[in-house]
Amino acid sequence: MRAEIISIGTELLMGELTDTNASWIAGRLPALGIQLQWVSIIGDDLPKLTEAFQQGWERSDIIFTTGGLGPTQDDLTREAVAAALGETPTVQDEEIENLRQWFRNRGQDMPAHNVKQAHLIPSAQFITNHNGTAPGWWAQRNGKHIICMPGPPGENRAMWADEIDAKLKDLIDTEVTITRNIKTLGLGEASVDEIMSEYFGHENPYLGIYSKADGIHLRIIARAADEAAAREMIAPVETAIHDRLAPYVWGYDDETPELSVGAALVEQGMTLATMESVSGGFLANTITEAPNSDRWYRGGNVAFTPNAMVAAGVSSDVLETHGVVSQQTANEMALVAQGSTAADFGIGLAGVLGPQEVEGHRPGTIHIAIAHGDDVREFPLRTPPRRLVIKRRSCNTALTELRKLITEVTS
Repeated sequence: MRAEIISIGTELLMGELTDTNASWIAGRLPALGIQLQWVSIIGDDLPKLTEAFQQGWERSDIIFTTGGLGPTQDDLTREAVAAALGETPTVQDEEIENLRQWFRNRGQDMPAHNVKQAHLIPSAQFITNHNGTAPGWWAQRNGKHIICMPGPPGENRAMWADEIDAKLKDLIDTEVTITRNIKTLGLGEASVDEIMSEYFGHENPYLGIYSKADGIHLRIIARAADEAAAREMIAPVETAIHDRLAPYVWGYDDETPELSVGAALVEQGMTLATMESVSGGFLANTITEAPNSDRWYRGGNVAFTPNAMVAAGVSSDVLETHGVVSQQTANEMALVAQGSTAADFGIGLAGVLGPQEVEGHRPGTIHIAIAHGDDVREFPLRTPPRRLVIKRRSCNTALTELRKLITEVTS
């Protein structure tokens, strides 16, 4: 089935908000066997919205929308869908009562303007919103669908999980789409593309390549009559990736570096500690985003200045001899982190966050060290001189390299 996404709201066109909804929805469609063809952003303009829905109705099987379902005058999604389909919305008494109850539960009276959210056309059904006042719409006619969701991500993503995903799976039963993401680090996109070149350019199974903050991802998508057949199509491509890129593979599917590291450490009964300067606590924050990270993370030290490094146990001789921005300092940080907490692994991050140079090194100069016993692995890194990029890239690299090292030392 062919689909398109229409993100609605003048605030998106003005740059006041970033449209994260379209990419989130797009990421869920391949597994459902839905082929996304178009993505649009339309402002709060009834004629333009109506035209967009009329055009989408002609060329797509499903239109997904986010935004424009609020109670104010500039929320025009319902009106535009009604106009495009030539139907008249009417107030639904049951939905009025649902809205009133929503407000009563919060000790409030329902404002009169919220009546607008209880309107419905004959071809549509409400989609329950458990997290707000804006019910969605699912309009269906002649085998085509318009699925309207509220704009706030917390509302539309919960609505998708609670109401929409299962109905789409029931709707699309002609074929099964299976995806497999394989995540690598250590080779550039061009190198991975060259190594796997013979597998690109095929429609089914399809192999895509994506450059991400945590490395190069390879995504295999296969469509078949059933799941077993789709997985059989994926298998030879996945095998080829492992045969050619095994030293660089660190994770799969929805794994993040911290989740992958955590699972591997728990499996082996091992632990980690950190000391960081250039990342300013970003590494510890990333690690503790993983559920149950207290099972494997012994703790971290944000030693953002030379005095803080010395206070944490880094040798002043190392700093004086090699400088704050050096591989030797990162190595010492990793060893101190490991030793002071009796952890199995220690990570040290040193470098230049910017905006000024430090000791003649430009921003984006990073030194990563991973200690395991007396063995210290070194990973010098250079990134663009943007602070968030420096923090994110240094942490992702440290964790993905640790993930590979865990496999190496435990195999």
